Amino acid sequence: MSTSFVSTVRCLVVGMIATLALPVISIAKPISPDFVELAKRLKPTVVNIRTTKNIKPRQRAQHPQFQQNPFNNFFDDFFGRYFDEMPQQRPRREQALGTGFIISAEGYILTNNHVVKGADEVMVKLSDGREVKGEIKGSDEKLDLALVKISEKEKLPVAELGDSDRLEVGEWVMAIGNPFGLAQTVTAGIVSAKGRVIGSGPYDDYIQTDASINPGNSGGPLFNAEGQVIGINTAIISGGQGIGFAIPINMAKDVVAQLRDKGKVTRGYLGVRFQPLTADLAKSFGLDSDKGALVANVEKDGPAEKAGLKAGDIILEYDGKPINEGNELPRYVAVTPIDKKVKLVIFRDGKKQEVTVAIARLKDGGTLANTDDFTESATMGIAVQELTKELASRLGIRDTKGLIVSEVKPGSPAEEVGITAGDLIIEINGQRPDTLEKYNAAAAKLKKGDVARLLLKRPDGAIYYVAVKIDQ
Repeated sequence: MSTSFVSTVRCLVVGMIATLALPVISIAKPISPDFVELAKRLKPTVVNIRTTKNIKPRQRAQHPQFQQNPFNNFFDDFFGRYFDEMPQQRPRREQALGTGFIISAEGYILTNNHVVKGADEVMVKLSDGREVKGEIKGSDEKLDLALVKISEKEKLPVAELGDSDRLEVGEWVMAIGNPFGLAQTVTAGIVSAKGRVIGSGPYDDYIQTDASINPGNSGGPLFNAEGQVIGINTAIISGGQGIGFAIPINMAKDVVAQLRDKGKVTRGYLGVRFQPLTADLAKSFGLDSDKGALVANVEKDGPAEKAGLKAGDIILEYDGKPINEGNELPRYVAVTPIDKKVKLVIFRDGKKQEVTVAIARLKDGGTLANTDDFTESATMGIAVQELTKELASRLGIRDTKGLIVSEVKPGSPAEEVGITAGDLIIEINGQRPDTLEKYNAAAAKLKKGDVARLLLKRPDGAIYYVAVKIDQ
């Protein structure tokens, strides 16, 4: 066999193997943003804010001890000369630092309300070192936002506002701020999570980031890789590292115009109390999804009641927006224009329905669509009796008719879901048992594996649903 023949065969075999081999997959390396270029371009849009509060000393006569003590005259006579000879306290000035960013060439600056709240003087330091006086044009305590105005002859560099709804977990972000008074500090990280609820207010919907955020960063911008503001750095966890929270910029966009024109924010009002929908509760209503907001109570004479909403309705959509989680509802209602007629898609009696609601104005201290905290789990284990005037008086509750939980078995499912003695039973699986016989009849229909849905009223007046699995 000739050498040339062997070489030819070898080439053919190698070629066939190469043809049959799996293709080589090349994985592109992620390209991080050019933070150097971003910092150069964006720093001029970020300002440092220094506030001053004048703290007046409390006068001796104003001190509660001297206002309430019946022996004031005696002490004044006995110690008056001593106090008069003591050095008088002087007014003191309390200073604080924060951050903001320019949102218009005319000098409007967005920051956190807690940065400027109660300030007697607001000084704004620009990136070029100039320090000018600022004026608080408006504030929104519920969303923790404030609008500050400075007067400059020259047009100022403006931070471009992005779209926080399009933000994805894992995206690069960059923060510029004034942590611990260290001006124009740049930090970078990624979006760790979205929609965080940290208990700061009714509109919690924070962006969580691991970009380093510290005291002094409050009110500063959180930029995306394109250099657009997608959040306002607002909160940190004390003692935590790599955990910061920012208000989504889209929430701020909804109120900036009102802050500029009116100095305060007017919000929409629906007039329901709701609770998150769990899988067990959804099943008890015959709904195959746990997405939505479960109406626990409808406020009297509110927009919801006028539109025909009632307890037990599950709001699936609000003005074309799906309700994936219950805490989305207050945010949607809040930014709805007053008197606008909004279409709701609800689930009632096993089917979807459409309801139109005319949104009213939320009064100060009112509830637009509030949520009640509750616990869920599984199982019954309660004793029920009819309420009497004597029992109501003994328990300190106003109701004098109905059914009341008189005992909860320790370790039972009822205890696990938070049912307590003194709770009034309004409904059981949609039925309103006003007598013990009716309650027992409804309970007798339940068998192992079923879910009992109870609508309860707490002694403090709170109304809420629980779903209890029957295990025996």
